[in-house]
Amino acid sequence: MEKTWNNKAWFMVLPVLVLVAFSAIIPLMTVVNYSVQDTFGNNEFFWAGTEWYQEMLTSSRFWEAMGRNLIFSFVILAIEIPLGIFIALNMPKSGWGVPVCLVAMALPLLVPWNVVGTIWQVFGRVDIGLLGYAMNALGIDYNYVNDPFDAWVTVIVMDVWHWTSLVVLLCYAGLVSIPDAYYQAAKIDGASRWAIFRYIQLPKMNRVLLIAVLLRFMDSFMIYTEPFVVTGGGPGNSTTFLSIDLVKMAVGQFDLGPAAAMSIIYFLIILLLSWVFYTVMTNYGSEK
Repeated sequence: MEKTWNNKAWFMVLPVLVLVAFSAIIPLMTVVNYSVQDTFGNNEFFWAGTEWYQEMLTSSRFWEAMGRNLIFSFVILAIEIPLGIFIALNMPKSGWGVPVCLVAMALPLLVPWNVVGTIWQVFGRVDIGLLGYAMNALGIDYNYVNDPFDAWVTVIVMDVWHWTSLVVLLCYAGLVSIPDAYYQAAKIDGASRWAIFRYIQLPKMNRVLLIAVLLRFMDSFMIYTEPFVVTGGGPGNSTTFLSIDLVKMAVGQFDLGPAAAMSIIYFLIILLLSWVFYTVMTNYGSEK
């Protein structure tokens, strides 16, 4: 018996398609148009072809910012994923502690990005900030305004404080979905805590970990607001990531063509690396 197709269902998704077209596709096409043209103002454009793409791909400024992005994302994933798993494993699975822990974990996620940057900007200052004052009182020469290493540490700790909760909540959702029968069988077999984690909990968290890694990679690779508010990309260019450099080029210097080309390359790199993460993790999970 052949299945009856109801084409009226397309009318249900048509508003979503129109919304996506206006909010994503049309702006993307506009950026693509700018990336192959040049302008001197007065809304007059001149064809430039792939000139801006070649300039970006051969620019040391672009690759230095790219390197900073990759290092930052790698450090963030190396810290937040294991830390999020550890916290989720130690959260209570029943009782009054569950809602308390869930609310406590969700609180950092409710703070707007610019507010997070402002909090840590004040918190880390050596003159009025509690963190800066305490570090100097302990004999540690800390000043994120002048020292690139301190600026990196501040931005990384800030991101860990803000976004580890997302990993925790995703991992916790995967853990509570594991039936008790698995743990009872492991207890009967005399399995160790590590064996339970390795052969029961980790495989069951595989899908949520994939989501956590993808979300945290894309978020950390596109980070802009927090480091811009805290350090402004400094000291020097030590915390100038691609997003900050892109805004400086587009808004500060008004180089629309190079900025558009840079944004397209930026978008393609994020898309490619996210696809690599997804492919590797799904293949690893299927092999297991």
